[in-house]
Amino acid sequence: MPPRFLCDEMLGHLCLYLRAAGYDTLLAERGTPDAALLRQSHNEERIFLSQDARIAEHKAAEGIAFILPHVSLNQLAGLVGKRFRLDWMTRAFTRCLVDNTRLVAADETARLRAPKDVLRSGEPLLSCPVCGRVYWRGSHYRRMSERLHAWQAEFRVS
Repeated sequence: MPPRFLCDEMLGHLCLYLRAAGYDTLLAERGTPDAALLRQSHNEERIFLSQDARIAEHKAAEGIAFILPHVSLNQLAGLVGKRFRLDWMTRAFTRCLVDNTRLVAADETARLRAPKDVLRSGEPLLSCPVCGRVYWRGSHYRRMSERLHAWQAEFRVS
């Protein structure tokens, strides 16, 4: 079973890319106490990713918290990718980047919400059944995909 994550509020970009890679990843709400986040991680069997070194002082952090340094997004991806043996591409673009829900094939209602110039034959159009956001393979997809491909090549786990 792939790892599931809970990112502290400082790791919003990493959370976004973990979701883009298809990993079930939640982002902590601003101001949520550390004890509550650790409890949530335990209850939901999630790995708690944080840049707050004080988290390690909590007894509840043992075995579930992975403390990350304050480094670039690429370096964070390398550390998390290697530690948890992440595959950045197999499940890519299967989760909503906004609310973490699994995406589904766009129905007719979702297709009507999509800009007409993005509807290309043979390309998937996906939507989030919770928030209704529509996803297509535009420039944002290409930029994120390039980064995920680069991480897959650079941080390949043997």
